[in-house]
Amino acid sequence: MSVESPIPRWVPGLMGLVAIFLVPWTLYLTFTLPSRHLTEHYDLAWVGFDVGLATAFAATAWAAYRRLRWLVPLAAVTATMLLCDAWFDVVTSQGGGEVVEAALEAAFGELPLAALCAYIVVDVERFVATVDRFRRPPTTAARRAALRAMSGDARAERRAAPTRPDRRA
Repeated sequence: MSVESPIPRWVPGLMGLVAIFLVPWTLYLTFTLPSRHLTEHYDLAWVGFDVGLATAFAATAWAAYRRLRWLVPLAAVTATMLLCDAWFDVVTSQGGGEVVEAALEAAFGELPLAALCAYIVVDVERFVATVDRFRRPPTTAARRAALRAMSGDARAERRAAPTRPDRRA
């Protein structure tokens, strides 16, 4: 039995045509674009991108907190933006320490966060269950165990506790 998709039948064909068209376009750009280009609004481009990235993060966090159905697409957008940010930070660096800084930011910031977002996309049910587990208050037994462990008297309490009649001491 096949499930009816909400996506129109022509959409996959269109996406395939765009993918095919992008191959010669990329080759054309490879040979025609200059390797160096100065622009008037370089700062505005990065600030705008970072505002968009912050918005994507906020929307993803909000959707995760509220358990909204938009969580998966928002996490996908955030992951994509993080990957783009890492890529362009590294390739637009001016060498030396700037490249090292961009690579470290990518390796320890943007790429792990993108992986977290990808995990949300791939297994949203497990992610939401994990978030719910952290949001729930601890059980009474967990509180007691934590208090015993913090007091340092856990062993003494176990020794002093009466043994159950069905078990040997």
